[in-house]
Amino acid sequence: MGPREQHDQGARPQPWRGPSQVSGAVPSPGPDPAARDVSRAHRPFPVGRVVLWVVVLLVAINAVVVVARNENFGWPVVAHWFFDPTVMQGLGVTLWLTAVAMLIGVALGLVLAVMRLSGDRLATGLAGLFIWFFRGTPLLVQLIFWYNLSTLFPTISIGIPFGPTFASWDTNDLITPITAAIVGLALNEAAYMAEIIRGGLLSVDKGQAETAAAFGMTKGRALRRIIIPQAMRSIVPPTGNQLISMIKATSLVSVIAMADLLYSVQSIYNRTFEIVPMLLVAVVWYLLITSVLNVGQGYIERYYARGVGRSAARRAAVPEPSTAAPSLAIAETRP
Repeated sequence: MGPREQHDQGARPQPWRGPSQVSGAVPSPGPDPAARDVSRAHRPFPVGRVVLWVVVLLVAINAVVVVARNENFGWPVVAHWFFDPTVMQGLGVTLWLTAVAMLIGVALGLVLAVMRLSGDRLATGLAGLFIWFFRGTPLLVQLIFWYNLSTLFPTISIGIPFGPTFASWDTNDLITPITAAIVGLALNEAAYMAEIIRGGLLSVDKGQAETAAAFGMTKGRALRRIIIPQAMRSIVPPTGNQLISMIKATSLVSVIAMADLLYSVQSIYNRTFEIVPMLLVAVVWYLLITSVLNVGQGYIERYYARGVGRSAARRAAVPEPSTAAPSLAIAETRP
């Protein structure tokens, strides 16, 4: 190689070399994670959380002590009237009214939900009109309306429209306080349960109904055996909330002279003038009932969630199929 060629080669740009490449030194490896001693490692003490817990507990204890020592609450009066026969009779009416109204409301709500999902315009329109009216008006107004139905319709008749009448009754004989309470609570609850059940049915994959139809099941059988059992996981929690709300909503029937729990304690404090202690009797009973219902709701939710937990664990145990193998196989078949 002549001097000119050596000059041209030296003038060409050379690739950059790091200090390790120039000197030939090997970079020193970092600290080995396996060599770290974690035997004495511990989580830092949560000082802020402990302080918050102490503050909350002190406030709660102070509130309990203040309420327990306040003589204006009349705790001896509460203990005296807690198991009074009048109060127990009102409690029984409250529980019975809740059970009947919820059963009718759930059954009618299921029918309305199926009508909303049927695809028939007439059924969908009637169900939507029912839900719109009873969800859009206050429950107290509905109860007063049903109780005073005789002012609008003195008689209730069954017959052919614009034709003969088959039977007729006096409205005051049919619409008693208990009838007005059941009808008002049940129809109002049906409007809410219809939307809850409809949401639960929509949460089930449409392929379930298609598979049931492929096996020759009718729509009613598929609804009972396939769709509704799977929808219960989405229906049970809001239904439990509606049941608890119904327990408290029964107190509204006291305005139509229905002898429920609240009406019973009102009849007592109208004689004794011990308003606050008697209201506390009703409050404690409502809290006890709702607490028991909360426990029952938890057991039912866990029962319907059993299959979900098993299926999730099964999906986690099975590895996902790789998408690289098919593309690799296709590449190998190419010439």
